[in-house]
Amino acid sequence: MSWRPQYRSSKFRNVYGKAASREHCFDGVPITKNVHDNHFCAVNARFLAIVTESAGGGSFLVIPLEQTGRIEPNYPKVCGHQGNVLDIKWNPFIENIIASCSEDTSVRIWEIPEGGLKRNMTEAVLELYGHSRRVGIVEWHPTTNNILLSAGYDYKVLIWNLDVGEPVKMIDCHTDVILCMSFNADGSLLANTCKDKKLRVVEPRSGRVLQEASCKNHRVNRVVFLGSTKRLLTTGVSRWNTRQIALWDQEDLSMPLIEEEIDGLSGLLFPFYDADTHMLYLAGKGDGNIRYYEIGSEKPYLSYLMEFRSPAPQKGLGVMPKHGLDVSACEVFRFYKLITLKGLIEPISMIVPRRSETYQEDIYPMTPGTEPALTPDEWLSGVNRDPILMSLKEGYK
Repeated sequence: MSWRPQYRSSKFRNVYGKAASREHCFDGVPITKNVHDNHFCAVNARFLAIVTESAGGGSFLVIPLEQTGRIEPNYPKVCGHQGNVLDIKWNPFIENIIASCSEDTSVRIWEIPEGGLKRNMTEAVLELYGHSRRVGIVEWHPTTNNILLSAGYDYKVLIWNLDVGEPVKMIDCHTDVILCMSFNADGSLLANTCKDKKLRVVEPRSGRVLQEASCKNHRVNRVVFLGSTKRLLTTGVSRWNTRQIALWDQEDLSMPLIEEEIDGLSGLLFPFYDADTHMLYLAGKGDGNIRYYEIGSEKPYLSYLMEFRSPAPQKGLGVMPKHGLDVSACEVFRFYKLITLKGLIEPISMIVPRRSETYQEDIYPMTPGTEPALTPDEWLSGVNRDPILMSLKEGYK
């Protein structure tokens, strides 16, 4: 029996990262110096939003994507919060609606005018008060319109129905600060990590904890649902203080399927998962590199592909939704990297090298689009529906 090396054929083993040229970056942005572990950046097919350093309250910039280059120091801001802004997220279904949360205990919903801001915006469409301490995370529901979740330092997660402007549910099962929240593909389950070293899978409408893992050897920081594969991936720290990732079965969190050490650096590892290509990207806060892997359904589950390297450290990363990618360049993922020292936002495109000039069906399957599948009332009454898919072929030039 001859020995054969294990060879894995993959469409993505030659994916490479390409940083945008200087004139396609956003320069002169006073990026916030806040040390909170968030991305401070949100992007969609029309706008880039960045939390900025400001005196006497929290503010963020909203820049139309085509307006690259140097940003004027007096560029108009969204500045209604009384405290530092800790998180911002674009509504997945309405491109000019953005949610922000702040140390002033409020969550606010803003409507950005068509061509971007012409003057400072201080009036929010909605101001949501329900938390007793600062609010660290906001997250939109992936398939339902106008459902927003917020997690505060009061250890509570509130579910807001923006049609009525009120919290409709409170999830109160945490004993410490919530670090991260992630929905599964149809939004029927919510996974979160907490400072109490526990990973939980919660049914958001009832607030019931379905699964709970006490991570003794793997201190969890971030969690992400791996699409509809019924798996979760967490990044965290081992008991020897090395950075690791762990893969879990969402039905059974008693033991991780695999744990893998990454390196001995100290920055938080941000995971990003692309369900269309089954690729996982890992970017460390304060590192310059982004590693990427392919995730399979059988052991060893995780196959290392390559890493994108750059000398400039990243504070956070925004991710472009699928329908905003350049399909004709075979771009499968795009990051917007915050480089604090230079006040620079640098787009980084992940590209599958292809010779052919035609639309590549195999790397662009149908992907969740910009149509909600449910109304808030349907979802709250217990209906689950998969996201409405769209083809990216229309965007092909």
